[in-house]
Amino acid sequence: MKGFKIEVCCNTAADAFAAKEAGADRVELCSALALGGLTPSMGELQAAKRAHIEIAAMARPREGGFCYNEIEFETMLLDAEAMLRAGAGGIVFGILKPDGTVDTARCTKMREMIGEKTAVFHRAIDVTPNWRDAIDALCELGFDRVLTSGQRPTAIEGAKTIREMMDYAAGRIDILPGAGIRLENAEGFVKQTGVKELHVSMRAFRPDLSTSANPEIRFGGDYEQGYAAVDARALRKLVELFKF
Repeated sequence: MKGFKIEVCCNTAADAFAAKEAGADRVELCSALALGGLTPSMGELQAAKRAHIEIAAMARPREGGFCYNEIEFETMLLDAEAMLRAGAGGIVFGILKPDGTVDTARCTKMREMIGEKTAVFHRAIDVTPNWRDAIDALCELGFDRVLTSGQRPTAIEGAKTIREMMDYAAGRIDILPGAGIRLENAEGFVKQTGVKELHVSMRAFRPDLSTSANPEIRFGGDYEQGYAAVDARALRKLVELFKF
């Protein structure tokens, strides 16, 4: 499919290298995927740049919603500025008011700082009370794309709304569907919605047995003897579905 884009959600620089190897077009680099994605470290970004793939970096200072206090917002601005200086091709962020509507004042400040680089509004749109109003606001602010699951737990469940978002946006902003898109459902989903790009994780378990000598100890993870990482083999199969 001519011009079709595959974006990979990456938790580490190693994930970015795997995405590049598999033929993906770009990555969203973040940390703490189990928390919905937070700002990555500068080391991860600098290392990921060596994969020579387009990177949009997450600016999200904490988990648990998208309405930030003054210090958190200042942190976002500083992080975003530093990541752009380090070579990020764009910034992924979302800021809401307490009522769940788009905080246009703060988004304007972030958007102005990002300048000519790419601005992506993340899945905060999936908790807004009126997604049409949100899309209108993002278009007015000059966002390039918006990541969404169609206000459902997965993009597969939200396919009908994503199709409606595509029609409503009418080319004013790119609609990037993500959440729950896998090798076995991607082709049908694209046919149903007519989207031109996908945001995927394509993760597989990797063992790390260094904690096995004392399994009673926990460091915050659900499972301490391994982690999830991008599966380049499975991702390559997905890329091959749409790159022809």
